[in-house]
Amino acid sequence: FSAGTDTQIIAYEAVKYKPEIPCLTLAFKHGQPKDTQYVKAMVEFLHLKHETYEFGKEEVMKFYPKVVEALKKFDPMEIRNSLPVYIGLTLFKPKGIQSVFTGDALDELFGYPWQFHLTEEQFAVKQQKMWAEMGFSSIPMAKSLGMTIKAPYMDSEFMAWAKALPIKYKINMMNGVKYGKWILRKAYEDVIPKDIIWRPKAPLEAGTGTETLRTYFNDMITDQEFNDKKATIKAEDQVEIQDKEQLLYYEVFRKKFGKTKD
Repeated sequence: FSAGTDTQIIAYEAVKYKPEIPCLTLAFKHGQPKDTQYVKAMVEFLHLKHETYEFGKEEVMKFYPKVVEALKKFDPMEIRNSLPVYIGLTLFKPKGIQSVFTGDALDELFGYPWQFHLTEEQFAVKQQKMWAEMGFSSIPMAKSLGMTIKAPYMDSEFMAWAKALPIKYKINMMNGVKYGKWILRKAYEDVIPKDIIWRPKAPLEAGTGTETLRTYFNDMITDQEFNDKKATIKAEDQVEIQDKEQLLYYEVFRKKFGKTKD
């Protein structure tokens, strides 16, 4: 539960049917999570049965190989974004929870802030490309744990409606600021406090604080060792390793799956 627009709306609707539905927020204790103030406000507003779990380096080291294996990827941003979700699933499973709501697909259907500068024609092309490639790490991670993800925004009727929306309803202005998911924010601004529904978008790694992992692993390997391994991987596997974080992920991937096919 990040208290972003997507999970705000899911929680607002879900508590109508199950007021005691459990919500879990993940935060990296060594980072600076940006979701905290909005989570606190939404928990108080909806009286949620909520828990924030702060995970540390120990859990990162324990679970990142599991995430790499579940996703069959070693992209640093994807692993950073996925780690909190995976850890959350491992906390839910012992409690007997078999399925979990996520806000997956809303950003892909309505656009990301980095697309705000595009013309309507460029935005439409980007949207089509995203929809063709759309996939979400929560689904294979949950499957690897014997659980399932329920993503309301991936409902076929909702997706068809969202895809057909004119761009002006997806990205538009509010008080001189450009926002994504504009029509959904407008739809809920009279029932969810305005300072929450109109909060800025925070990427998952920023919201949970895992963006710190970009440099967190740097003391685990010397520069010389990194450069040697990077050169070997480039020569033998034709894979360009960008930093020490990615090296850790790639070594797990390589051991489990062998060389990449591309």
